Amino acid sequence: MANVWLIRHGESEANAGLPTESPTKTPLTELGHRQAEQVAQAFNQAPDLIITSPYWRTQQTAAPTRVRFPQVPHQVWHVQEFTYLAPDRYVGSTIAERLPHSDRYWQHNDPLFVDGAGAESFADLVRRAQAAQAQIQSLKTELTAIFSHGRFIRVLLWVMLTRLATGSQISARQMRQFQNFINAISVPNGSILKLQVDAQTIWLGSIEVDHLQSHSSDIAKLD
Repeated sequence: MANVWLIRHGESEANAGLPTESPTKTPLTELGHRQAEQVAQAFNQAPDLIITSPYWRTQQTAAPTRVRFPQVPHQVWHVQEFTYLAPDRYVGSTIAERLPHSDRYWQHNDPLFVDGAGAESFADLVRRAQAAQAQIQSLKTELTAIFSHGRFIRVLLWVMLTRLATGSQISARQMRQFQNFINAISVPNGSILKLQVDAQTIWLGSIEVDHLQSHSSDIAKLD
């Protein structure tokens, strides 16, 4: 039985309403760095493996944990956020300024639609989440820390709970169901979702925030 902590990155500049230049290189705020330190102190034992997405904000969030446990290996997995808008739309814009584009994307409700170069479709996201689930269930470690993103953690949960078959075609109805699902679940910055997994089953714990001195449950801050 493997224990896996899914950890959302600390508050990013995008979460704080500041303009960003890229979905991949958005840094943490001062609060985000404090949350990262609090996450590092939440471990009562060293993890056997630390995983981040390729995005800066997860790598910065993992940094204090890696400093505390310098002997622990680090891997980069494709557990990055869902970039459903073309990256060009991010340049110099805030979440609020991107909101009309975001609303149009979700109202369009086409799981195969790609907004532009560098974006991915919802169907691509689901396949990526299914691949991550398979990687998680193949872990042989006692404790693995995966630093990821709010929307990706939710799609991973959704894939696990709905038991979507790998390779199945994703429908517009399922995409709508996912929208309802993420609106019902809050994954605050710096929160930890603890899982127990084996090759056949995943047991879900609660989303923990007690290690944080302060937290926001604003589910709209998903960038």
